[in-house]
Amino acid sequence: MFLSSRSAMDDRSPWGNFWFEPVSVRSSAGVRVSAETAMRLSAVYACVRVLSETFAVLPFKLYRRDANNAKIPATDHWLYPLIARQPNEYQNGFEWREMLEGHLCLRGNAYNRTYTNGRGEITELVPIHPDNIRVEPLVNGGYRYRQRLADGSEIVLTRDQVWHLRGLSSDGVMGLSVIEVARESIGMGLAAQEYGARFFRNDARPGGWIEHPGTFKDKAARDTFRESWQNAQTGGNRHKVGVLEFGMKFHELGMKNNDAQFLETRQFQVADIARLFRVPPHLIGDLSKATFSNIEQQSLEFITNTMTPWAERWEASIEADLLLEGDQEELEVEFDFSRFLRGDQTARSAYYQSGIQNGWLTRNEARASENRNPLPGLDEPLQPLNMVTVKDAEEDDEALDAGQPPAPGDSTDKGEPQTPPPPPGRPKKQGSAWQERLVLAVAGRVVRKETQALRRACWTDGGGKAAGEFYAKHRAYVASSMGCSAETAAQWCDQQLAEALLSSDIETTLRDWEDAAPAHLAALVAAEGENDEA
Repeated sequence: MFLSSRSAMDDRSPWGNFWFEPVSVRSSAGVRVSAETAMRLSAVYACVRVLSETFAVLPFKLYRRDANNAKIPATDHWLYPLIARQPNEYQNGFEWREMLEGHLCLRGNAYNRTYTNGRGEITELVPIHPDNIRVEPLVNGGYRYRQRLADGSEIVLTRDQVWHLRGLSSDGVMGLSVIEVARESIGMGLAAQEYGARFFRNDARPGGWIEHPGTFKDKAARDTFRESWQNAQTGGNRHKVGVLEFGMKFHELGMKNNDAQFLETRQFQVADIARLFRVPPHLIGDLSKATFSNIEQQSLEFITNTMTPWAERWEASIEADLLLEGDQEELEVEFDFSRFLRGDQTARSAYYQSGIQNGWLTRNEARASENRNPLPGLDEPLQPLNMVTVKDAEEDDEALDAGQPPAPGDSTDKGEPQTPPPPPGRPKKQGSAWQERLVLAVAGRVVRKETQALRRACWTDGGGKAAGEFYAKHRAYVASSMGCSAETAAQWCDQQLAEALLSSDIETTLRDWEDAAPAHLAALVAAEGENDEA
């Protein structure tokens, strides 16, 4: 309960309130600040609600690692339904996580009484209000817990009977409460809120005084007049014309509401409290400095800089305090943020397209991320056909250098399109599409060998000499691979060598070759074939 005047708060008479207040519960603004009273401030309530609700909706994941270090869901473990679905008989997983995160935000600590079966597995997690439990140090340097029950009695609990989640701590045992640490800042906000409430309640020009040319008969008459004036000018009578008799005059005190910058003070307190909880102001309704360009970035920063540390705190505590000793090395706890990082529809589409086309995401995995059922045949990753590892490329080059062309139906390059052989009895056609694709694939392998050799030559002192020696040997390779004459192969090698030696930026030139040179080589060989036919 807020007191209406500072004098009542500071009354140190034998019957005054000062002597009955707990130590360190009032801020300098004269307002009682505790976890309960702080929630009456809309900014505090909004911050706690954003943090607790955001964390409560995170899916709980429990994984095992297999021999290949892949994560396998461990939904059959006893811990999974306890955290994900129902930790106790009267709360579901969402309500339980929301409440505990609220305790952490307001008081810096959250407690659960653990109940186990004969195998040591936890069967129930019952939350304990932080105000009803305290840590009791022991002479041996350890500590235990003392819980106050509803009937006023107390019970002693050992450390293995209590799961204690703590926030930022200065001693490693008790977490620090944001409300306690930032008492003055929150107290200022509460004082401003209380002042505003009194201002609108006492709308009869608060802070003014009435001049009476005479005197009242007695104190009772003066009090009666004051009460009648208040009743006539407040509540439903606000803004009505006041009537003063007997030559009375109303005098307004100097400082007005806007002179005290009341609204600016309240606006500052919203940003200040959001800063304490590390919550972007737009998430608690303060859009004064929000734009379309920075809200999305602030939302991402909220996930990475605010919610991720909270999730890591939970994960580390669950793994250390709830899992059995044999499970700690095999199991991994995770709260999944993927639904918050998907972005809008356009961003998700680009993300899925990149993952599927580059082979690190299957189509059914993309469907699962969109909450769609899997379809048959979509569990295999797609392989890009225009890329290959360096090792595979070198193996293909060595095989072709040794005069061992790939078997029909296989690609000359594991990363190039596979061209099937023509059906039996079907004659080959010089300009057929399948043959053009095959020639282009072989040309791509030839050019890739050139770019790899030139990149290696760039790291030697005599790069130009090394490039010349490579192309002198490369002529026979081009002729055998492309099936062209030695003259055409020499023409191609001389042309490539000259372009490489004249290039001012060899890396850019090589990247251009990888894109366009295979088509040029294929066209050169095709032109030779046309001349032979003519």
